[in-house]
Amino acid sequence: MITQIIIFLIGLGVLSWSADKFVYGASALAKNYGVSPMMIGLTIVAMGSSAPEIVVSATASLNGNPDTAVGNAIGSNITNIALVLGITALIKPLFVSSTTLKRELPVLLLVTLIGVYFLSDNYLSQAEGIILITLFVLVLAVMAWLSFKVEKNDPLIAETEDEIPSNVPTKKAIMWVIVGLIMLPLSAHFLVESAVYIAHFFGVSDLVIGLTIIALGTSLPELAASIAGVRRGEDDLVIGNIIGSNIFNLLAVLAMPGLIIPSMLDINVSARDSYVMLGLTILLFVFCFNLQGTRRINRYEGGIFVLAFFAYQYMLFM
Repeated sequence: MITQIIIFLIGLGVLSWSADKFVYGASALAKNYGVSPMMIGLTIVAMGSSAPEIVVSATASLNGNPDTAVGNAIGSNITNIALVLGITALIKPLFVSSTTLKRELPVLLLVTLIGVYFLSDNYLSQAEGIILITLFVLVLAVMAWLSFKVEKNDPLIAETEDEIPSNVPTKKAIMWVIVGLIMLPLSAHFLVESAVYIAHFFGVSDLVIGLTIIALGTSLPELAASIAGVRRGEDDLVIGNIIGSNIFNLLAVLAMPGLIIPSMLDINVSARDSYVMLGLTILLFVFCFNLQGTRRINRYEGGIFVLAFFAYQYMLFM
């Protein structure tokens, strides 16, 4: 048992490291070929932040654990909003000033509604997986197009430019992309196998292990990046990364079990977890577009998110 826990922790660490190196290499490579920082931020960086979840979901599906894959998608979205944004807002209130975020938030709400609808019958079909992955490609294309339409004074532009690596040789960038592509699936394989073993040892369902330990593990880098970002005053980038990550989780991550292993799911997916995810997404929308027009997530609202996260964890295990 101790061996499996060690394997899980090492797998989680390598998964996060390889995802970071993949994003680093891909961003540097795109910049070397003249891609705008805004496009890199809205596509490569946002997609890269969901790379661990995508690979873990695909690995779990290939191993015959669709509940773990679905739980990872839903749990990561819940963790991103309730824990990551909640703790970040407790440290410093988050102001929403970017017009890009105002466009992405309604997209997140719409995509969440689609995901909840697809999961409402406790079955994720191959057709639904195809629809989700097609929407994923369309969203990427729209975000790339929006990067050309952003106003020059949009604060997200400056914040994004600061995050894109500069002066990285093309050969070095390619090397890190290859390293990421190799290590991501390899680390995900050991992480999923050890997580399933641990879950069965303690009598926890595959769904719950995906909703909790795997979702929390794959979201920890988001928490660290968000805390660092808000301390630098990059509020729009912090919120934008979470919104982009959640959109990609619902489209790319949730598509994996549908595409690879269409099957019936744990009844709690539709009866409990998908509605918690929807409720938190609606709450995020309300907090960012409140009636006073201040458009920010304050400490009080961050506290609500954190309390909701721990209440949900208590509900799962009790």
